[in-house]
Amino acid sequence: MAQRNTWQRERVREALADARGFVSAQTLHATLRDENTGIGLATVYRALSGLADSGEADSLQSPDGEALYRACATSEHHHHLICRRCGLTVEIEASPVEEWAKRTAAAHGFQDAQHIVDIFGLCADCAAAI
Repeated sequence: MAQRNTWQRERVREALADARGFVSAQTLHATLRDENTGIGLATVYRALSGLADSGEADSLQSPDGEALYRACATSEHHHHLICRRCGLTVEIEASPVEEWAKRTAAAHGFQDAQHIVDIFGLCADCAAAI
């Protein structure tokens, strides 16, 4: 069932588009709270979940297990390089990963397999600052 496009959902979409890299629902909620929008945390979670389901946002799990979101630049399947320090995110094409995933699934008798691959590291600027 599609979500209604309320002003709250639109404001969450705008805040997500303004964020740098992936952000948690709590971080986005804090931004919206600081702007006195009156949008609650549960509404932020629902809006982000809907945006991810519709392909308008990327969603991934951080190394700590927290769900993170980012406004999606493309609706096609893709992967990310993500800086652990500053959050800089680069969308990457990864044909070898796609081929490996298909071969591995087929070798184990799986069909219609899906995968998520994100690479966490330090961007050049953050690595140079260490």
